[in-house]
Amino acid sequence: MTATEDSKPSDKPLTDIAFSSFDLQPAVLQGLEAAGFSRCTPIQAMTLPLSLAGRDVAGQAQTGTGKTLAFLVTLVNRLIARPALANRGPADPRAMILAPTRELAIQIHKDALKFGSDLGLKFALIYGGVDYDKQRAQLQSGCDVIIATPGRLIDYVRQGVVHLHACEVCILDEADRMFDLGFIKDLRFLLRKLPRREERQTLLFSATLSHRVLELAYEHMNEPEKVVVETETVTTSRVRQVMYLPANEEKLPLLIGLLSRSEGARTMVFVNTKVWVERVAKALERAHYRVGVLSGDVPQKKRQSLLGKFQKGDLEILVATDVAARGLHIDGVSHVYNFDLPFEAEDYVHRIGRTARLGAEGDAISFACERYAQGLPAIEAYIEQSIPVAPMTNEMLTAIPRAPRERAAGEDGEPVESISDIFREARAEAEASGRGRGGPGGGRREGGSRSGGGPRREGDGRSRGGGRGGSGGGERPARPPRGEPRSETPRAETPREELPRAAQGTGEAGGEARRSRRRRGPRREGATGEAAPAVAAHSTDASKTTTRLPVPPAAPASPTVSKESFFRRFTRSVKSLVTPKSN
Repeated sequence: MTATEDSKPSDKPLTDIAFSSFDLQPAVLQGLEAAGFSRCTPIQAMTLPLSLAGRDVAGQAQTGTGKTLAFLVTLVNRLIARPALANRGPADPRAMILAPTRELAIQIHKDALKFGSDLGLKFALIYGGVDYDKQRAQLQSGCDVIIATPGRLIDYVRQGVVHLHACEVCILDEADRMFDLGFIKDLRFLLRKLPRREERQTLLFSATLSHRVLELAYEHMNEPEKVVVETETVTTSRVRQVMYLPANEEKLPLLIGLLSRSEGARTMVFVNTKVWVERVAKALERAHYRVGVLSGDVPQKKRQSLLGKFQKGDLEILVATDVAARGLHIDGVSHVYNFDLPFEAEDYVHRIGRTARLGAEGDAISFACERYAQGLPAIEAYIEQSIPVAPMTNEMLTAIPRAPRERAAGEDGEPVESISDIFREARAEAEASGRGRGGPGGGRREGGSRSGGGPRREGDGRSRGGGRGGSGGGERPARPPRGEPRSETPRAETPREELPRAAQGTGEAGGEARRSRRRRGPRREGATGEAAPAVAAHSTDASKTTTRLPVPPAAPASPTVSKESFFRRFTRSVKSLVTPKSN
């Protein structure tokens, strides 16, 4: 792997290199001009000479520098200029783009349609959380480019819905995030379904190229060129960073107070957990802000609807987890709040990268509370600078009064639902699909039992058919602690004649019947087969409880079977043989 690096660190958003200086197809140039692209960013200027020549490229650059357009131009130009592979079927895709999150896949698809839809190329967007059969039919009808998340695409590959043997271009976007989300095994599975690395072109782009990402590139890419756009700082200098040190209970008042002093700003608020997404969003809604949410608890269609409203300006604030911190390009985001400091230092860079994109300026405000402040040293070491700390005043904790605002209108003209309605609908949908909290398949249950299995199956963890704990169907009463007296309630027995034939030899009743027969000797002829009820006798001592064994009822003497046991009868017979008879 060879390395190509920018000779002069620079934060310039655009270079003097125009797209027209490259050997691009006329239709591609027209699409770029129609979309408003004329000059290259540094990562585009360094990548396109290599990728247009058919070389594999592993590119690293800051967020918001145009990595998506760099690989889309290469992809579209190659598919138009070159014929498909000879073994391609009519419905087989020619290229595959993998993204770690649904939001990023949707963003890539949106950018691809801007200048690629008029060139005769069909793009298929595949990700989880939406209509499975609709996406299946889309793949079966055929497409040129698949833009997908790994999980849903693997389902279709294993079912034979789509075949990747004719993919001549493979693009991995935000590869380091795929490691963080645990997609690396899925990624390797899909790469093994592609043609040999010498027969395809592979492009890999990310904001960070860690050792594990480079190892993946070395294994599945054909002598890739490593392209790194160096800058003076890890974070762009156009982001004004500041930090406050509030207590946990001061974070919400401080957030609302700061928001009230930056009216008209399009703002994103990042939190670490889905629970706090709902809490923060409800607090902002009570403060008369139009708020949207992005978290795993919100259904995919609703997330896309809220994201679209935020991009159009119908919503003022978007509260999100790190699912929205990668790859999303939202114009005009001027303020980013880290309500919680992220767990990973790299996520801090991606969060504040939602602002100051393509030459704009922005503000990144972080709260270092006692819960998450321990991650601050790692963040400052990663970005190689100290984040300025601003003093807090009591005035900041008091919000400027704000007049109530009308809710953003939906497609039908009616106001969109509130945050409470959004999460109420999300929980109802999760419960209906078996993903609710505490329901079937809904996460780890209280007490640490494994999720997704529902109730314990009959016999799980116990011997089937009458081991310890009964017949496996009902619940066994809790055993009293050692040293305490057992319950004085006698155990009820079921008569043998009332049990089904299949259960007479198994279960608690069957086992008790066998034990009773062993204690009282062989079965007598003419017996009715009924189990005698147990007679319990308890001592008056509270510390000891004894139970007398069941006593069989008296039976009439039989001429064929003696009351004596077998051994006693056998002993008497032996004695009669060895003892001489008296005259």
